[in-house]
Amino acid sequence: MGISLNPSTILSGQGINVSSIVQQIISAQSGQLSVWQSQQTAFATQDGLLEGIQNNLINLQTAVAALANPVGPLTAQAATSSNPAVLSATAGTSAIPGVHQIIVNNLATAGTIYTDPIAAGAATSFLATGQTTGDIQLQVGGASGTTHDIAITQGTNDTLTTLSNYINTQSSAHNWGVTASVVSDANGSRLALFSQSSGTPGALAIGANTQTTLTFDAPVGGTNAGLTIDAVPFSSTSNTVTGAIQGVTLSLASQLPGSPVQLSVGPDTNQITAAVNNFISAYNTVINTINTQYVVDPTGSIPAPPLESDISLRSLQSSLLNDQAYAIGGNSGLVNLAALGINENNDGTLTLGATPADPSGLTAGGQTFSQILAANPSAVLNFFQNASGTGFANNFNTDLTALTAPSTGPLNVALAQNQAEQADLTTTIGNFQAQTQLETTQLTSQYEAVNASLQQYPLLLQEITQTLGSLGSGTSNSGALVSSGPTLTSGL
Repeated sequence: MGISLNPSTILSGQGINVSSIVQQIISAQSGQLSVWQSQQTAFATQDGLLEGIQNNLINLQTAVAALANPVGPLTAQAATSSNPAVLSATAGTSAIPGVHQIIVNNLATAGTIYTDPIAAGAATSFLATGQTTGDIQLQVGGASGTTHDIAITQGTNDTLTTLSNYINTQSSAHNWGVTASVVSDANGSRLALFSQSSGTPGALAIGANTQTTLTFDAPVGGTNAGLTIDAVPFSSTSNTVTGAIQGVTLSLASQLPGSPVQLSVGPDTNQITAAVNNFISAYNTVINTINTQYVVDPTGSIPAPPLESDISLRSLQSSLLNDQAYAIGGNSGLVNLAALGINENNDGTLTLGATPADPSGLTAGGQTFSQILAANPSAVLNFFQNASGTGFANNFNTDLTALTAPSTGPLNVALAQNQAEQADLTTTIGNFQAQTQLETTQLTSQYEAVNASLQQYPLLLQEITQTLGSLGSGTSNSGALVSSGPTLTSGL
């Protein structure tokens, strides 16, 4: 482009706008810079989209891996009690489906012992009159348990308060498993001993009590829980019972002798359904995001999506569609997603609906996933995963592992290529800008010199005018030249 100058301004002594002229020259050469910067913006947009799809793909892999996990949600078991107020239960993956009749005859209890009240209060010595020492033997754990000898010394531990503190200190230091406290009411103060364990291990008893005025009541508690499971008697030191039913942990809440509670053990349909729904949601998120890059505008007025021509995205889309169409053989007719009531929509997404009609007659059409799961949970599990690793989730998980691989996954490869080109562009732009800065400096210097000359033009013109004026003052009115020098004559 040409440079615009105003001649009248130049000749008036105002000179030229050096900065504007240099900027015009540099701008004429900076068209390619705009192209490079636009390319950088396009790459950054593509990177953001690729990273977002990659994150969604990782979420999908997590969801599919859960379906392929042999100890994951598809193998989860649940235990349902007909009377949770009496007992509840949890089931592990090793639990065997079945129904059990359980009667809770009594709960496991912790042992306790109280003394009779001392009317004088907790700070009064309980040693017998005239005695300075005494002895109490505390037995923990029943007849075969451990006996702890508590020596009483006047001024040290001969009051309820000091004895309580002493027992707690010894129990903590030597693992007696006992907690002591002082309780008070209208009748006075009493020493209370509580076992920290339930059942027989927590039974308490006083073996000896010499030279004191303390009277210990009969111990209570320290009994095992008693229950029958399918008419087989069981005893437990805890109200949390393990091992009585394979893979099942019972939690006893209250006793109800003579009234059986029904416990049903089977697949945890809630966890299984949630895992399948999680897979569908994660899959649809990926597919919907990919679909946004292939929106066709018939008017041609909307620019093409940033990743429309990205080969890696088309490869990913093709792979995902193939994976969701995967089928196995046999399996009571549950050979693909549609057979489980998981249907493909026109846009490639999935919906948890109902099964289509089955021409073979192996399964009835119109069944929901919940109905199929309730009727044949083992076949549902076998469709998604099996020991040979050929289940739907096994296959899909293998592909997703490759698709999300850091160095070879298609999206990561595309990201690496974009970032390499961005790095080259950054270098090119940096070099161009450095060259432009150098040229700007040089042009500025040249045009400042020109400007200096132009700004001197009026003064030069004035000097010329004055010189010409001084020459004009030596002429006569008639225009004859007046000479002040000698007159030359001819010699003729």
